[in-house]
Amino acid sequence: MLLGAMMVCAAQAQIVAQDEAAVVYYTPKTSINLEFTYTVETYERGIYAQYAETMLGIDDVVKQNKTTYRLGDVRIGTSTSVDYERSHKITADAGFPMLLTINEKGLLVGYNYTPDNKPAPRPAPHHPHEAKPADAPMPLPEEVLSATTPLAQAHAAAKQIFHIRETRMYLLSGEVEHAPADGLSMQLVLAELDKQEQALIELFVGKKTTKQLHKRFTIMPDKEEELFFFSEENGFTDGENVDADTIRVSMAAIHQQLTAPQETNKKKKAPELSQLVYNLPGSCDVQVSYKGNQLAQRTIAVAQFGVDVPFSKDIFTGTLPVIVFSEKTGNIQSITK
Repeated sequence: MLLGAMMVCAAQAQIVAQDEAAVVYYTPKTSINLEFTYTVETYERGIYAQYAETMLGIDDVVKQNKTTYRLGDVRIGTSTSVDYERSHKITADAGFPMLLTINEKGLLVGYNYTPDNKPAPRPAPHHPHEAKPADAPMPLPEEVLSATTPLAQAHAAAKQIFHIRETRMYLLSGEVEHAPADGLSMQLVLAELDKQEQALIELFVGKKTTKQLHKRFTIMPDKEEELFFFSEENGFTDGENVDADTIRVSMAAIHQQLTAPQETNKKKKAPELSQLVYNLPGSCDVQVSYKGNQLAQRTIAVAQFGVDVPFSKDIFTGTLPVIVFSEKTGNIQSITK
């Protein structure tokens, strides 16, 4: 492996000879980004669940602690790197002004082109996972805290729920000695009572929380298929999980090919070619399926499936053209003169 790495480095270093006047740029390389969205549902059993029906008349309760994962949709995108196996060297030539614009990665972005007014690249979608403030501990009444058995604690908690409901009813009917001063104060008091009641009820019925998460995978389009695994019990997992279902990513590559040159009139001279080449990309049809259902499908341009196409020297005579190249594919975006 070390010998191979040294050979690759040596090959790259030998692109330009010592004291040679030349410019080198590279062709882009395309990767596939799969960004999955999935939901995590967490069920937490209440500590007084066994008394929910007898004390509160509620039978719909969380019976056991569990976490369930549900796969949503997937977004198929691309990312660009540098294909160091496809380098292009342009040497000093009196008939070819070397007005190349090359970015910091070594990719060609333009000829006779100044990207001052080029729009900023659109940032990749970002899904921040903001930490939500933890729920403050419920201020339980003294009866609950001092009760010695779970049954007595449940009785005290249920009593507090009924007391909160009575207080709410008295506030709404105006049968309190010190009522809130205005409508906004009334709303704040009622909201706090609702919060306290809900926290106490969760001690009986349990709690369900739902959050949405994202998972990104980066794969290369040089395979026919890539497999991932997802289960409702563990989310994204490996193939050894017997409960997992397969996420199948199918890729059909279309490599660009150059046709054989056509026979032309021998009296007509073929145009002389320049050293500057652009990349005519191939493509790949990507399909993502899960449990037999197609989640997403997209046909993307793939730079490394392309071929190099040279420019004719004729377009670099007289007024020089302004050529803009795609940083993602190496293809021509525009030519103006």
